[in-house]
Amino acid sequence: MATRDFFDEQAGVDSEENDEDFDEDTGEARERKANGVNGDLDDSSEEDDDDDDEEAAQKVREGFIVDEEEEEDPAERRRRRKERKKRRREEREEEGLDEEDLDLIGELPDRRSGEPTFKRLKRGHRDERERERGVGDIFSDEDEELRPGPATSRNALAGEFDDFIEEDEPDEGEGGEEDHEVMVGRTRRGLDALKGLDAGLDEAAIEDMRAAFGDGTEYDWALDLQDDMDIGEVDPDKPVELKDVFEPSQLREKMLTEEDQLIRSTDIPERMQLAHKEFPDEDLDEQQWKARIAPEADWISSMLWPKKGLSRSLQGPFKKSVAHVLDFMNIGQKEVPYIFQHRKDYLIHAGSSSNGEVDEFEEQQRGAPSPEKLLNQSDLWEIFDLDLKYRSFLLKKQSLERLYESVKTVTGRSDSVLEGLLPNANLIEDVQDLLDYIQFQYAAEIKDLSVREPVNGQKRSRAVASIFERARAAPAYNVVSGFGITADSFAGIMLDDTQRAYIEDPDKRPIDMADSFVDGDSFPTGLQVFRAAKATFAEELAMNPRMRKLLRREYYMTGHFDCIRTPKGLKQIDEDNPAYEFKYLRHQNMSAMARRPELFLRMLKAEADGLVELRFGLGQKESLRKRLRESLESDNFSEIADAWNVERREVIDVALARLDKIIVKGVKESLKTECENVISSRCREKYLEKLDQAPYQPRGMDAGVVPRVLTLHNDAKNPRAGIVNAIWMEEDGRVTESKQFTLSELRLGSEEKALPDGEDVAGIVKMFEQHRPDIIGISGFSPETRSLYKNVQEIIAKFNIKSTQAVDDDDDLDRPDDNDKLLEVQIVNDEVARLYYTSERAQSEFPTLSAGSRYCVALARYLQSPIKEYAALGRDILSISFDPHQSLVPTTKLMKYLESAIIDIVNLTGVDLNEAVNDTYTANLLSYVCGLGPRKAAYMIQVINRQGGQVNTRLELIGNEEEGKAAAVTPTVFENCASFLFIKYDLTESGLNYLDNTRAHPDDYELANKMAADAMDLDEEDIQQEREEYGEYAVLRKMVKEGRENDVNSLELERYAEQIEEKMLQRKRATLETIRAELADPYEELRHEFTPPTYDEIFTMLTGETRDSICEGMVIPITIRKAFPDHVECKLDCGIDGAIPEGEYPSGVGASSGTDPRVAFKPHSTIQGKITALDRRRLTAQLSAREDTLRLPYKKDIERAPGEWDFTQEEADRREAAREKENVTGRPQRVIKHPLFRPFNSAQAEEFLGPQNRGDVVIRPSSNGMDHLAVTWKVSENVFQHIDVLELDKENEFSVGKTLKIAGRYTYSDLDELIAVHVKSMAKKVDEITADERFQRGSKTQAEQWLSAYMEANPKRSMYAFCINPQYPGYFYLCFKPSQQAKHQAWPIKVIPNAFELQKNPYPDMRALKNGFKTLFMKQQQQQAPRRY
Repeated sequence: MATRDFFDEQAGVDSEENDEDFDEDTGEARERKANGVNGDLDDSSEEDDDDDDEEAAQKVREGFIVDEEEEEDPAERRRRRKERKKRRREEREEEGLDEEDLDLIGELPDRRSGEPTFKRLKRGHRDERERERGVGDIFSDEDEELRPGPATSRNALAGEFDDFIEEDEPDEGEGGEEDHEVMVGRTRRGLDALKGLDAGLDEAAIEDMRAAFGDGTEYDWALDLQDDMDIGEVDPDKPVELKDVFEPSQLREKMLTEEDQLIRSTDIPERMQLAHKEFPDEDLDEQQWKARIAPEADWISSMLWPKKGLSRSLQGPFKKSVAHVLDFMNIGQKEVPYIFQHRKDYLIHAGSSSNGEVDEFEEQQRGAPSPEKLLNQSDLWEIFDLDLKYRSFLLKKQSLERLYESVKTVTGRSDSVLEGLLPNANLIEDVQDLLDYIQFQYAAEIKDLSVREPVNGQKRSRAVASIFERARAAPAYNVVSGFGITADSFAGIMLDDTQRAYIEDPDKRPIDMADSFVDGDSFPTGLQVFRAAKATFAEELAMNPRMRKLLRREYYMTGHFDCIRTPKGLKQIDEDNPAYEFKYLRHQNMSAMARRPELFLRMLKAEADGLVELRFGLGQKESLRKRLRESLESDNFSEIADAWNVERREVIDVALARLDKIIVKGVKESLKTECENVISSRCREKYLEKLDQAPYQPRGMDAGVVPRVLTLHNDAKNPRAGIVNAIWMEEDGRVTESKQFTLSELRLGSEEKALPDGEDVAGIVKMFEQHRPDIIGISGFSPETRSLYKNVQEIIAKFNIKSTQAVDDDDDLDRPDDNDKLLEVQIVNDEVARLYYTSERAQSEFPTLSAGSRYCVALARYLQSPIKEYAALGRDILSISFDPHQSLVPTTKLMKYLESAIIDIVNLTGVDLNEAVNDTYTANLLSYVCGLGPRKAAYMIQVINRQGGQVNTRLELIGNEEEGKAAAVTPTVFENCASFLFIKYDLTESGLNYLDNTRAHPDDYELANKMAADAMDLDEEDIQQEREEYGEYAVLRKMVKEGRENDVNSLELERYAEQIEEKMLQRKRATLETIRAELADPYEELRHEFTPPTYDEIFTMLTGETRDSICEGMVIPITIRKAFPDHVECKLDCGIDGAIPEGEYPSGVGASSGTDPRVAFKPHSTIQGKITALDRRRLTAQLSAREDTLRLPYKKDIERAPGEWDFTQEEADRREAAREKENVTGRPQRVIKHPLFRPFNSAQAEEFLGPQNRGDVVIRPSSNGMDHLAVTWKVSENVFQHIDVLELDKENEFSVGKTLKIAGRYTYSDLDELIAVHVKSMAKKVDEITADERFQRGSKTQAEQWLSAYMEANPKRSMYAFCINPQYPGYFYLCFKPSQQAKHQAWPIKVIPNAFELQKNPYPDMRALKNGFKTLFMKQQQQQAPRRY
């Protein structure tokens, strides 16, 4: 038997779980203690607990939701925590000294050299380290398994476990919390051990020692806090939570944080919780709420009333309507859609007088009153936002009131300013002014309060006093009285503007009065005293609420903005920069900015970028300054009065400068907020238009019916001859077929030209006839989409493919010549499809489809339900453009406005609850249902799925304890969402309620049943009999079964409404109308018809251009496609087809002018053209290439009022820019009116031409003098030729010469002729040589390498090649090798207008050049050959 047979190796690994612990003194077994750090790890139930934890964690990973077990009693949990805390503290106190402590008292034991301190196996328990350690306990830091003892020895296991234990220092962080706890315990124990060191010391020495080193209890609070944290972290009874398994970012993404769970479970609509989370809970009863709502209603009404434009007689009812809405929101916890749908009667004025009472005589005179709509849905959302602002305002005001009460308690006196203004402070600006006032006036007292009263558990140290505090606390403050009036009295008189200030002068001069209040500590000289008093009085004026109100009123009434360009803006804002629109804008008042909110926001953005400075000043500032000065001056005539008046005027100047900064900042911020709101509202309205569309309604189909769709899309990579993707989508959203065609093969043939139909025509016709779609949708990324649209229309017309309705109708409707019956083709708005087709969502939903096919899927979905497509975007909706300036609005604010729009439309259309539960695409709508949100909607679906995945009645959502069904929503949320979640009614199924398929609210079901019974003339006995036979929903079942839904139209609802208002004190007139309409047609389609895109929208969609980016008069680059004698076909960069008629050719081009257009305009070349006509519907353009037309640059017409543009500054800046150029170059800067002229030097010209095409030109000033010009043109990549042009016959120094000469050989009459005949002709020759088959695009060396390789392959032949000479722009090399053994040779070729020059011989084309080269080479060979005699 081997030694290892005595050991249970399996048990050795798990021995800690079951080994008994023995008392070392008695040898008796004792109960093992719980580990203080890791909990009860030694408990025998640990393995079971771990298994439970693993199971819980697995459940969390699988479903992200774990049903929490019943929580234990909090008191019991606290008791156990206290016990563990006490036990752990005792453990620390029992531990011995650590090495540092022993070293301190001189008892540090020797440590064996080379003995490793740590071993990587397992850390020991706290129990094994508790006893005192000595030299003999060298293994005490290790596990029991490693300690030599009587049962085993380390050598006994050496043979089998030599490589198992790695003796090494532990890795960083390996010690964990256990080692940390031991060290903390040792420190405490060491300090306790030092207590005995004070023996023999006197009391003073002990006190000194404790003062220097402490008594060991200074950090007890930190240790106690750590104990609490550790106990909470390792509590074995604590269940596994989501945060223990997932990262915080994952929890936030999935909305599973503790905050999300709280929102999910709280019985308040989700959006209300998120909106109110910044405000403390207000524990008010109904009466207190009503008392609080009354002033709020007045506050909000004052903000909304000016915008409404209603009759003044409706102001009273309007305030009452606002109060009712606030009541519903704050007391009833109702969201906007609920109020708009079920409380409409409170939003309408039914013709009563302003006090709410009906004037019978007036009604008799005028007839029946006409209802007046007071509030619409947008108003309700604004009230919701204003309610939040009022809460913030109220909190700030209450905080100010508390601060004032505290100050009164400290000072023992009241403040007349605060007492008079605080009760009437109704604007946030008023409260802020009062807050600034109290913080200035009572700065010292507030600092005393902050020192005395801890903030967040901490006391603040007293800050250094300001000069104003020091002045008020010193005798120097008495000098302020010398100004003759207090700041508040002066401000009150100026604000009232009906009184006259009477100023009394002191009997001393200012400096003499100051000398009498000199204080050696604070202000030792009279000058310092007076300066402090003067600054204090000026600051009191600036901080006075009444003075601020006066200045704010002046700014709003007469203030204006001036946009001043900065030095940076002077250089960066040129005429092509959008900011040039306001670079010199002046005198813009508040109303002008409000009319153009986007302009103001653009100016603010430019100011933030450092391009401009937006100054806001008073229109009559000097008049105001004069009035303030005169009011503060005394009327006395004396030297003393004059001296004081001088100081008073200076005080006014200082106070005004200080007030300007304060008021201007606030006004700009307020105007910015309002402008952002206006643009956000525009985006909301535009989004509402997009959302308020029913599914596409083909001819003959009912509104709201989902069509079957076939969509097509041409590939953007090669739109003219590329792939056309097609998909077929059923009405339930399933994609059952996907095909691809070729655009070029979808064209019909021509009998006249004997051309057959394209190969794919038969295939697409078969697809049409097989599926019989209700509508064909087409869209794409390029103008070629219009060609696809026309081709499909022609195919449908030729093969007489009918719409579904036409095929199903009678034969008399099936007329071949009736175009109204042909299958409809529609270009579809693709803004959603562009975001969808490359998204992860698209790839996960349709992994087998191509990107183009997924694009078609989004088009089909859009035709079937636009609102579902927009809802599925989520935050990606911000990528869609609703307004050209929406980027100026913060995304958070814009998203809030857009979300309110989709909430309105989703609740208008309702959501099929069972469809949403079973279809994730439809479930996207639930987040926008009234009362719900993403968290509550997800939880509702989860609960429904747990309980079978089917809902039969709305009431099932609130659960049923008797049937064991959990609530999917809480009661308040149910009240909000119930009527907007409908359940389709099936007469054949029992237990369904017809009203659950209507917009009627469950609170009104009894009323709806009564209306149905009355409409069918059923009495109580009939109703009872029906219910006994068919259940509680029998009356409505009978109405539907007998088809008598329209009987309710005969009811007189006025009588119903009067009875309800009399007995129940509720207005239900509009609600009754809704119920009647719903009984007749449940969830009738109320959205507008599907709106096809406008021509402008199609133009932007297919070209990417807008009316601002491309329009008539613009000069743009165009690409020549094909030239004809009478016109030139071209293409714009945006894909639009263009044409240049013969009359718009450049000079010297045309049948009657000389150069053939087919020679002048080479295919694929790029030239400049000016748009003369643009057809946005047909996507075509007419252009001009005439030089005189191109000389006139496009300039956007902007209507400017007189005096609002600083032309003087604009001209001065232009002159200064020209002067700077002159200083840099040393010569006057020339400015030539030509579209190709640029004030560049050679390097700038090359940089400008770098990204442009070969042959593009820049005309620029020349360094050779005022009688020279330089022309730089692009020869090839990174190769530019600079041509010196001599000007002759100049009228003056700055004009262009009438005769232009180049190199003394070429003469031209103007710049246009020079460019067209000289430069452009050379560029064509460069194109010609580079297109030759013998041209090599590399360097000369590479061309020679190619020749060598060719000669090796063809040793009996000779070869030549062309390549560019980059060192000499305009020159090329003709490299050749006569034989394999011959050396490489190269001749230069010069490009000249309309020819190539070789050996000073011109050749008109490449063929002539090659033949000339051969002739010259043969002649050279003959000359070099030896002569025979």
